[in-house]
Amino acid sequence: MSQPEPTLMRRQPKQKRSQQRVEKILQAAAEVFAEVGYEAATTHIIAAKADTAIGSLYQFFPDKLAIFHALEALHMERVTAINAEILQSLNKQHSLAEFIDGMVDTYARYFQDPMSRVVYMQYFVAPELFELFNDKFNEQLVQQLAAFFRKWNPDLAVEKSELLAETVHRTYNALLLNALKQDENKRQALYAELKALLVAYLTSYTL
Repeated sequence: MSQPEPTLMRRQPKQKRSQQRVEKILQAAAEVFAEVGYEAATTHIIAAKADTAIGSLYQFFPDKLAIFHALEALHMERVTAINAEILQSLNKQHSLAEFIDGMVDTYARYFQDPMSRVVYMQYFVAPELFELFNDKFNEQLVQQLAAFFRKWNPDLAVEKSELLAETVHRTYNALLLNALKQDENKRQALYAELKALLVAYLTSYTL
């Protein structure tokens, strides 16, 4: 079965006013998707939430899938930048616990934004909606993390580093997803447990 063609924006905003309108539509869409779910959301609900005429929305987006893909692209751009920053922050003068603490806290702050959170969580509900966030991207993240572990411990075999990276990546995503579904107090407690788990798992391989 062939993949459907991605639904694209009708036109890219060039003027500052148009850019601000698109940003407002995207923020409103994220809030609507979070409140009622992607399936129940409509362009009319999104336009009303953005305090924008439906005609203005259609100037940029042909349908809600195009809006979602714009959110996805923005999310991927941000995640790529965050990962690059995290993986470049290796400093063996700092402990593994300090590194893990910084990594978890960085993503905790990132996912406070409903726009980021709703896209991330939607992937585990309806991955077929996505055109960028896929198994290929996940494999790229695993390889980056494996290279990071080998940089920390040059004696670590490639195969072992990849197994460690995949385990960390899958475990991190599963526990992060659960944390994002909780209230703030429970979420913070789960973040602390996630940090402890990763440090305990990785310590013997990064000495």
